Amino acid sequence: MRNIPAALQAKLESGVTTLCHCWKLTRRDDVVQGFTDHDDDLVIDGVTYRAGTGFISSEATSRFDLSVDGAEIAGALSDDALLDSDLAAGRYDAASVETWLVDWSDVSLRVLTARSTLGEVKREGQAFSAELRGLADSLSQDSGRLFTARCSADLGDAHCRFDLVAGGLQGEGIVTSIESTSTIVADGLDEFDEGVFTGGKLTWIDGANAGLSVEIKEHRMASGHARLSLWQAMPELIASGDTFTVAAGCDKRFVTCRARFNNVINFRGFPQIPGNDFVIASPDAGAGNDGGSMAG
Repeated sequence: MRNIPAALQAKLESGVTTLCHCWKLTRRDDVVQGFTDHDDDLVIDGVTYRAGTGFISSEATSRFDLSVDGAEIAGALSDDALLDSDLAAGRYDAASVETWLVDWSDVSLRVLTARSTLGEVKREGQAFSAELRGLADSLSQDSGRLFTARCSADLGDAHCRFDLVAGGLQGEGIVTSIESTSTIVADGLDEFDEGVFTGGKLTWIDGANAGLSVEIKEHRMASGHARLSLWQAMPELIASGDTFTVAAGCDKRFVTCRARFNNVINFRGFPQIPGNDFVIASPDAGAGNDGGSMAG
């Protein structure tokens, strides 16, 4: 239940027109931005809500599956507010959004009307629109672990628990040349065998893509230099001299976990689960049909 200040309630009942909407966006990297549909900037609790960004919102409706249908915000891209490159880089993916109804003549009179997260973002020229997904939307999402033969963890994460640094499987490199938008040649990784970083992760330290990560498609050695092919092109141009860190990859098979990383105790797959061939197999009159290793 919303707690509406008495003074604001009185203004709502009187039909005054000193009300506006404010949106507070908090990205996953903790960057906070404020926007308003008022004609002047507003400062609330130390956050400046910028006017002149063209921000508008639509009404939200809910469907029976608890997801949000038709709720969105729209606005303009600008150098001092929202950058197209930031949207393309995914910096606003799943950002939290607070929607406030505010009396611009006295910003202490305000009420929180909705909490949501940014969903799909569409861009067209210098304009954008973003889907808002309400809190109930998470209830309609699939969650939990999947029963698969391969491990569900990523090498070195909290579930895998393998120490990449102690294992000598993390390095730092510098770009020496760019072969394509998704292929680079780098120095600093000569001590690592070819293929160590295939399926691993590259994270940019500096340059236009600083802070962004991408999966490595292939790691090869050529003329004493590491050649890294990325699964996707970066949103900004890569330049010679850009530095990065790389972490080794894993094909998530049980045999790899045992032989290469000696980390079977933390394997999060189900290597004994029957495959598709077993599931669709039919009895064979010439076979023992005793269940084999699956007998119990």
